[in-house]
Amino acid sequence: MGKRKRISAEERKEAQKSLYFAKLNNVPTSPRKMRLLADLIRGMEVSKALGVLKFSTKEASDKLEKLLRSAIANWEQKTEQKAETATLYVSGISVDSARMLKRLRPAPQGRGYRIRKRSNHVTVFVDTKNTNDQN
Repeated sequence: MGKRKRISAEERKEAQKSLYFAKLNNVPTSPRKMRLLADLIRGMEVSKALGVLKFSTKEASDKLEKLLRSAIANWEQKTEQKAETATLYVSGISVDSARMLKRLRPAPQGRGYRIRKRSNHVTVFVDTKNTNDQN
């Protein structure tokens, strides 16, 4: 690794220390379906977002709820406070495309139709209202 690359990697690592997030890789649902849920809870207060995810009928909501709880636990670990005392909210959420499994399905007249089984990476950022207002 070159010097410039190492320096930028260290800067990114330092910037990550002040952020509270959780990441879930290779979720076996399509990114489009996950983005529907991500758009629902983006910018929402954490307790309300957990309620929305808990009562959502979508299959991906279970994994996203678990990920949000993990982000809350990471915030509690880093700040040494309880989540109930602070007003936490989902400051950012991103859904990125992950690897795609490519399969073939038999089709009429000796053809084969492609099936793309998509997966995604989800990152949830959590923050308090107070620290964001000071910035």
